Amino acid sequence: MLEILPESIGHALINQRAGMENVVYNLLYRERRVLRLRLDSPAFAFNARIPPRFTADGEGISPPLSWDDVPAEADTLALIVEDADAPTPRPLVHAIVVDLEAKNGSLEEGALSSEHHRGTGLQTGRNSFFKHAWLPPDPPRGHGEHRYVFQLFALRPGPLLSQFCGRGEFIDAVLERAIAVGCVIGTYERSPKDVEDEDDAEVITDTSAVAAV
Repeated sequence: MLEILPESIGHALINQRAGMENVVYNLLYRERRVLRLRLDSPAFAFNARIPPRFTADGEGISPPLSWDDVPAEADTLALIVEDADAPTPRPLVHAIVVDLEAKNGSLEEGALSSEHHRGTGLQTGRNSFFKHAWLPPDPPRGHGEHRYVFQLFALRPGPLLSQFCGRGEFIDAVLERAIAVGCVIGTYERSPKDVEDEDDAEVITDTSAVAAV
Protein backbone atom coordinates (compact mmCIF):
# COMPACT_ATOMS: atom_id res chain seq x y z
CA MET A 1 0.00 0.00 0.00
CA LEU A 2 2.61 2.60 1.00
CA GLU A 3 4.57 2.06 -2.21
CA ILE A 4 1.92 4.05 -4.11
CA LEU A 5 2.68 7.23 -2.21
CA PRO A 6 4.39 9.72 -4.56
CA GLU A 7 8.04 10.37 -3.79
CA SER A 8 7.21 13.99 -2.89
CA ILE A 9 4.91 12.74 -0.11
CA GLY A 10 7.65 10.41 1.11
CA HIS A 11 10.03 13.38 1.38
CA ALA A 12 7.37 15.45 3.18
CA LEU A 13 6.89 12.67 5.75
CA ILE A 14 10.62 12.02 6.22
CA ASN A 15 10.55 12.92 9.92
CA GLN A 16 7.25 11.18 10.66
CA ARG A 17 8.13 7.70 11.91
CA ALA A 18 6.51 5.32 14.37
CA GLY A 19 9.80 4.88 16.25
CA MET A 20 11.89 1.94 17.38
CA GLU A 21 10.93 2.72 20.97
CA ASN A 22 7.35 1.66 20.13
CA VAL A 23 8.00 -1.83 18.76
CA VAL A 24 6.70 -4.61 21.02
CA TYR A 25 10.22 -5.69 22.05
CA ASN A 26 10.89 -2.27 23.58
CA LEU A 27 7.44 -1.97 25.13
CA LEU A 28 8.26 -5.16 27.03
CA TYR A 29 11.70 -3.93 28.08
CA ARG A 30 10.18 -0.80 29.55
CA GLU A 31 8.18 -3.09 31.83
CA ARG A 32 10.76 -5.75 32.76
CA ARG A 33 13.80 -7.73 31.62
CA VAL A 34 13.49 -11.23 30.18
CA LEU A 35 15.80 -13.94 28.84
CA ARG A 36 17.19 -13.74 25.33
CA LEU A 37 16.50 -16.01 22.37
CA ARG A 38 18.72 -16.16 19.33
CA LEU A 39 16.74 -15.21 16.21
CA ASP A 40 18.40 -15.03 12.77
CA SER A 41 17.54 -15.08 9.10
CA PRO A 42 19.62 -16.96 6.52
CA ALA A 43 18.45 -14.33 4.01
CA PHE A 44 19.96 -11.20 5.61
CA ALA A 45 22.35 -10.22 8.41
CA PHE A 46 21.33 -8.12 11.41
CA ASN A 47 20.64 -4.53 10.27
CA ALA A 48 21.35 -5.49 6.65
CA ARG A 49 19.15 -5.04 3.60
CA ILE A 50 16.29 -7.48 3.05
CA PRO A 51 16.59 -8.99 -0.45
CA PRO A 52 13.93 -7.55 -2.82
CA ARG A 53 12.35 -10.97 -3.43
CA PHE A 54 10.88 -10.78 0.10
CA THR A 55 9.40 -7.30 -0.51
CA ALA A 56 6.61 -5.77 -2.57
CA ASP A 57 9.21 -5.14 -5.31
CA GLY A 58 9.78 -8.87 -5.75
CA GLU A 59 7.89 -12.09 -5.12
CA GLY A 60 6.69 -10.76 -1.77
CA ILE A 61 7.17 -14.03 0.09
CA SER A 62 8.17 -14.16 3.76
CA PRO A 63 11.88 -14.61 4.54
CA PRO A 64 13.29 -17.65 6.33
CA LEU A 65 13.97 -17.47 10.07
CA SER A 66 15.67 -19.71 12.61
CA TRP A 67 15.89 -19.60 16.40
CA ASP A 68 17.30 -21.37 19.42
CA ASP A 69 17.84 -20.96 23.19
CA VAL A 70 14.11 -21.41 23.85
CA PRO A 71 13.62 -21.79 27.65
CA ALA A 72 12.42 -25.19 28.82
CA GLU A 73 9.53 -23.58 30.71
CA ALA A 74 8.10 -21.90 27.60
CA ASP A 75 4.64 -23.05 26.54
CA THR A 76 4.45 -21.46 23.09
CA LEU A 77 6.22 -19.03 20.75
CA ALA A 78 4.73 -16.00 19.03
CA LEU A 79 6.20 -13.85 16.26
CA ILE A 80 5.49 -10.27 15.22
CA VAL A 81 7.14 -8.27 12.43
CA GLU A 82 6.87 -4.47 12.61
CA ASP A 83 8.03 -1.53 10.51
CA ALA A 84 9.56 0.86 13.04
CA ASP A 85 9.85 3.63 10.43
CA ALA A 86 6.34 3.62 8.99
CA PRO A 87 4.86 7.15 8.70
CA THR A 88 2.09 6.09 11.07
CA PRO A 89 1.40 6.73 14.77
CA ARG A 90 2.43 3.17 15.70
CA PRO A 91 4.66 0.59 14.00
CA LEU A 92 3.05 -1.06 11.01
CA VAL A 93 2.46 -4.78 11.55
CA HIS A 94 3.68 -6.93 8.67
CA ALA A 95 2.96 -10.31 10.25
CA ILE A 96 1.80 -12.04 13.39
CA VAL A 97 2.28 -15.78 13.92
CA VAL A 98 0.99 -17.49 17.07
CA ASP A 99 1.01 -20.96 18.59
CA LEU A 100 4.47 -21.94 17.34
CA GLU A 101 5.93 -24.98 19.11
CA ALA A 102 8.07 -24.00 22.10
CA LYS A 103 11.36 -25.46 20.92
CA ASN A 104 14.34 -24.48 18.79
CA GLY A 105 13.22 -24.32 15.19
CA SER A 106 12.82 -22.39 11.99
CA LEU A 107 10.45 -21.09 9.32
CA GLU A 108 11.28 -21.75 5.69
CA GLU A 109 10.99 -18.93 3.18
CA GLY A 110 7.40 -18.48 2.08
CA ALA A 111 6.09 -20.14 5.26
CA LEU A 112 3.59 -17.31 5.74
CA SER A 113 0.78 -16.88 3.27
CA SER A 114 0.92 -13.75 1.12
CA GLU A 115 -1.01 -12.24 -1.77
CA HIS A 116 0.11 -14.76 -4.39
CA HIS A 117 1.45 -17.52 -2.14
CA ARG A 118 -0.36 -20.09 -0.05
CA GLY A 119 2.16 -20.55 2.80
CA THR A 120 2.41 -23.61 5.02
CA GLY A 121 -0.72 -23.25 7.15
CA LEU A 122 0.69 -21.40 10.16
CA GLN A 123 -1.74 -19.84 12.63
CA THR A 124 -1.50 -16.15 11.84
CA GLY A 125 -2.95 -13.01 13.39
CA ARG A 126 -3.90 -9.86 11.52
CA ASN A 127 -1.40 -7.48 9.94
CA SER A 128 -2.09 -3.75 9.82
CA PHE A 129 -4.27 -4.17 6.74
CA PHE A 130 -6.42 -6.75 8.59
CA LYS A 131 -5.09 -9.69 6.55
CA HIS A 132 -3.96 -13.01 8.01
CA ALA A 133 -0.84 -12.91 5.88
CA TRP A 134 2.68 -11.61 5.36
CA LEU A 135 2.63 -7.96 4.31
CA PRO A 136 5.79 -7.48 2.23
CA PRO A 137 7.94 -4.40 2.99
CA ASP A 138 6.80 -1.51 0.79
CA PRO A 139 8.27 1.76 2.13
CA PRO A 140 7.30 5.00 0.37
CA ARG A 141 9.82 6.35 -2.11
CA GLY A 142 11.69 9.31 -0.70
CA HIS A 143 11.05 8.30 2.92
CA GLY A 144 14.47 6.74 3.43
CA GLU A 145 15.48 3.45 4.95
CA HIS A 146 12.93 1.48 6.98
CA ARG A 147 13.78 -0.99 9.73
CA TYR A 148 11.70 -4.19 9.80
CA VAL A 149 11.86 -5.71 13.28
CA PHE A 150 11.30 -9.48 13.52
CA GLN A 151 10.51 -10.32 17.17
CA LEU A 152 10.03 -13.80 18.60
CA PHE A 153 8.61 -14.19 22.12
CA ALA A 154 8.59 -17.29 24.31
CA LEU A 155 5.41 -17.25 26.39
CA ARG A 156 4.62 -19.08 29.60
CA PRO A 157 1.27 -20.98 29.81
CA GLY A 158 -1.87 -18.88 29.50
CA PRO A 159 -4.92 -18.26 27.33
CA LEU A 160 -4.57 -19.05 23.64
CA LEU A 161 -4.29 -16.04 21.37
CA SER A 162 -7.43 -15.70 19.29
CA GLN A 163 -7.72 -16.31 15.56
CA PHE A 164 -8.35 -12.57 15.21
CA CYS A 165 -5.22 -11.62 17.15
CA GLY A 166 -3.98 -8.14 16.27
CA ARG A 167 -1.27 -5.94 17.69
CA GLY A 168 -3.22 -4.97 20.83
CA GLU A 169 -3.99 -8.55 21.88
CA PHE A 170 -0.43 -9.57 21.02
CA ILE A 171 1.05 -6.83 23.24
CA ASP A 172 -1.21 -7.79 26.14
CA ALA A 173 -0.04 -11.41 25.94
CA VAL A 174 3.63 -10.43 25.70
CA LEU A 175 3.52 -8.03 28.63
CA GLU A 176 1.77 -10.65 30.77
CA ARG A 177 3.46 -13.88 29.69
CA ALA A 178 6.79 -13.31 27.89
CA ILE A 179 9.79 -15.05 29.46
CA ALA A 180 12.27 -14.64 26.58
CA VAL A 181 12.61 -12.64 23.37
CA GLY A 182 14.76 -12.66 20.24
CA CYS A 183 15.05 -9.97 17.61
CA VAL A 184 16.56 -9.52 14.16
CA ILE A 185 16.25 -6.36 12.07
CA GLY A 186 16.28 -6.12 8.29
CA THR A 187 16.22 -2.87 6.34
CA TYR A 188 14.72 -1.81 3.03
CA GLU A 189 14.64 1.44 1.07
CA ARG A 190 13.15 2.17 -2.32
CA SER A 191 15.30 3.90 -4.90
CA PRO A 192 14.11 7.23 -6.39
CA LYS A 193 11.65 7.13 -9.24
CA ASP A 194 11.14 9.46 -12.19
CA VAL A 195 9.02 12.44 -11.16
CA GLU A 196 6.64 12.03 -14.09
CA ASP A 197 5.57 8.63 -12.75
CA GLU A 198 4.20 10.30 -9.63
CA ASP A 199 1.38 12.00 -11.50
CA ASP A 200 -0.26 8.64 -12.16
CA ALA A 201 -0.01 7.39 -8.59
CA GLU A 202 -2.95 7.21 -6.22
CA VAL A 203 -2.28 9.49 -3.26
CA ILE A 204 -2.99 8.45 0.33
CA THR A 205 -2.75 11.36 2.73
CA ASP A 206 -4.64 9.98 5.73
CA THR A 207 -2.28 7.45 7.29
CA SER A 208 -4.67 7.06 10.23
CA ALA A 209 -6.66 4.76 7.93
CA VAL A 210 -3.86 2.23 8.35
CA ALA A 211 -4.49 0.50 11.66
CA ALA A 212 -1.73 -0.95 13.82
CA VAL A 213 -4.26 -3.41 15.26
